[in-house]
Amino acid sequence: MQTSWRVTQFRESVIRDMTRLALQHGAINLSQGFPDFGTEQAIVEAAVTAMREGLNQYTVTWGYPPLREKLAEMYTARLGWPVHPNQHVTVTCGVTEGIVIAMMAVLNAGDEVIIFEPAHDNFRPAAFMAGATPVSVPLTPPNYRITPEQLATAVTPKTRALLLNTPHNPTGRVFDAAELEAITAIVLKHDLVLITDEIYDRILYDGRSHLSPGSLPALRDRTITLGGLGKTFAITGWRLGYAIAPDELARALRPLHDFTSICAPTPLQAGAAAALNLPAEFYEASTAAYHQRRALMMEILEANGFQATPPQGAYYVMADYSHLAIPQAQLPPMAFAHWLTKEVGVAVVPGDSFYSLPGYGQGMVRFAFPKKYETLMEVATRLRQKLTV
Repeated sequence: MQTSWRVTQFRESVIRDMTRLALQHGAINLSQGFPDFGTEQAIVEAAVTAMREGLNQYTVTWGYPPLREKLAEMYTARLGWPVHPNQHVTVTCGVTEGIVIAMMAVLNAGDEVIIFEPAHDNFRPAAFMAGATPVSVPLTPPNYRITPEQLATAVTPKTRALLLNTPHNPTGRVFDAAELEAITAIVLKHDLVLITDEIYDRILYDGRSHLSPGSLPALRDRTITLGGLGKTFAITGWRLGYAIAPDELARALRPLHDFTSICAPTPLQAGAAAALNLPAEFYEASTAAYHQRRALMMEILEANGFQATPPQGAYYVMADYSHLAIPQAQLPPMAFAHWLTKEVGVAVVPGDSFYSLPGYGQGMVRFAFPKKYETLMEVATRLRQKLTV
């Protein structure tokens, strides 16, 4: 029996594999990026009310109208051009769906798309689903910077798009003006489409504010901006994302969304609309809480011999374990991650799983820290018992 070419190009997610391993061994799950604290009750109540009031059938394919209207208002201000809820906003089943349909909308068989690595493990499969070839540009620790030279060497006559994730998972980088300038120059020079994954746009540190690349005047007409609700509002299981795109790109996206999922869950979209109407105090409290979690995570890593740079955004830390004073420090990342999960009781993601390029990510694992204080303190206890000599 023959299966398709595309499914030979990738395997199931290593991140979700590590979650299953964590469940199997009773480990604290710092592998998959989801909170273990509660969701704001106003969001939950809005979804429950929608269900009780009968909002349980299909909504408009492009999304529940009040949610699209709120997103259009937000992104008109953010992007600097008039985003129309009926033309430019498409609510998706998570950013994952958004990335897949964005790739399918702009890539043909044989085309190439530039992806910066380390990268979330759904980026390359999305390219293969579109029949295209992902071209990897490596970013190296500790700074993980994008340079014009790296980009220039990655472009070929087949290049059609570039995918940018900022704030960045797994490194926590927030790419700066010089890096965005380099991206802009390449996109314009080679007539590319820019696809951005901006799901961590509300999780930033040290006074940083998010800049959507699609707000840059030169990129407005050629950027698909992807965002989501799951991380900011602790509703990752609701699977709600969205795509904001100018006319031509939105027209390409929408049929793909229509025939992929019809629509995202209607009552949960009602809850999302309520989430986007929360007062500024919610975001201020969330930012303060993430600063505390980051500080505690960095303290735990340092105390146990890991080497890591504090993230500028998102809620992950790439940590170097190769200098730990234990025999397991010489293990490759997958073996170390399995040992840490099974024997120490803390699940992480092997660093090399974020690269397709050989030799990168060695001696590294990713910790996710969107967790309660007491959860992180238990992580500290488990690491101290096994790693401190």
